[in-house]
Amino acid sequence: MPEARSWQVRWWRNRWRGATVEQRGTWRLTALSAVVGTAVATASVLAAGPWDSGQRTAERARAAGAGSGGGERHADARTPVPAAAPVLAALGARPGAGDPGTGRGVVPPPTRAGLADALEPLLDDRALGPVRSASVVDARSGRELYGVRADVPVTPASVIKLATGVAVLSALGPDHRLTTRVVAAGGNRIVLVGGGDPTLTARAAGGSGEDADGNPASLRELADHTARALKERGTRRVSVGYDTSLYTGPVRHPIGPNENISPVTPLMVDEGRLDDSDHGPAARSTDPSGDAARTFAAMLRDRGITVDGRPRRTTAGKDAEALAAVRSQPLATLVERMLTASDNDIAEALARQTALAGKRPASFRGASQAVSERLRKLGVPLDGARLADGSGLDRADRVPAALLSQVMVRAADPDHPELRAVLTGLPVAGFTGTLRGRYAQEAAGRGVVRAKTGTLTGVNTLAGTVVDADGRLLLFAFMTTGTTDAHGAQRALDRLASTVANCGCR
Repeated sequence: MPEARSWQVRWWRNRWRGATVEQRGTWRLTALSAVVGTAVATASVLAAGPWDSGQRTAERARAAGAGSGGGERHADARTPVPAAAPVLAALGARPGAGDPGTGRGVVPPPTRAGLADALEPLLDDRALGPVRSASVVDARSGRELYGVRADVPVTPASVIKLATGVAVLSALGPDHRLTTRVVAAGGNRIVLVGGGDPTLTARAAGGSGEDADGNPASLRELADHTARALKERGTRRVSVGYDTSLYTGPVRHPIGPNENISPVTPLMVDEGRLDDSDHGPAARSTDPSGDAARTFAAMLRDRGITVDGRPRRTTAGKDAEALAAVRSQPLATLVERMLTASDNDIAEALARQTALAGKRPASFRGASQAVSERLRKLGVPLDGARLADGSGLDRADRVPAALLSQVMVRAADPDHPELRAVLTGLPVAGFTGTLRGRYAQEAAGRGVVRAKTGTLTGVNTLAGTVVDADGRLLLFAFMTTGTTDAHGAQRALDRLASTVANCGCR
């Protein structure tokens, strides 16, 4: 008999690990319903009292006294009613005793051995490169549950944007906005001053981020306000300058001219894109600041203002009189857009905003130093890490998987609600952003895994969050370098994340 029981345990364990999330949910609900039904029935019997010759004594007593009073008889309001356990428990908790003050027991996290059994065969997938690292962390405690070379710095690609997002939100807060201004510069001169908002749009569909959080700031609206202010002053003829002094250092990313990023300047419209796209690769302007100023000047002409000559680069005085301004969407919205679409232009802009908040030059170097400082203040381990840019396009970036998982621990920490956009901006497997076209063959992870992707030639990464089969919120980072089959590597990473979603792993 003991051997038979042992075989049955092994059989059910293997069946459980191989089941989908939906199957497990059905089994849980069936078992819970049976337990709850039995408990309610038992409690009802006990509340009614003992049986006597096929009739409960309580019923006989009520029948005997039924004619002694008039009207309906209602149960005594003080009589306790048996309560069913909740069907849906909070993440990381389960019905039952064990958590003082809450009446809920805590679901234990997966064990290292259980995760190793599930993940190590998948880490041997030949589609992955020779350099492979992994970190799986419990969101509730921040403790690493499983790691493979988790402390070895490797090229992160775009998952470095997680660090950029946490840093800027920590430095400026989720409600901060980036302002593009027009100021008077003496005589009939005005200056368009870049505030670092790459989402400023010249398209007709745009609206002011100041008045409608759902729209980016609009260059058309800025031209409307400016023309109105000039006419109120009796000015109908101006010369236009533009100020890009907010940023310093090289404007070109170290990878050189590239369809994935424009020159990094504090003044641009529609991210310097030369088509109608709003994300992904596209032909880019080589002079986004000059193009933005020329577009602005043309808009002023359309509004009855004569503009002399072509706009010229200049520097507005610190005390220059403001004529008009538009503000971006809140930083939380920009961070979400950066992560969902893996937007490199927004990433580099937010890294420079972190530098400005930290009193450092708004350059590639200053931004990298400032982001590192913010992570250090949050207690994120930086041993061996090098942050060369804010977007992850630079192969000089080096971070360990443990850094990425700890960045997400901070974002999930209830004590840091200002960082929450880092989690809400993660693409949803099979549905949004850079994960929309993935997980077609990974049903267990589809809609459950939320993760930031990272892809360079030979580099594939995935880092994000997942709720496992027991309802525990886990954070993970899977990284590989030296891949020769990008799609195969992506599928292998997706399979790893799906396995964490589908496994209690204890």
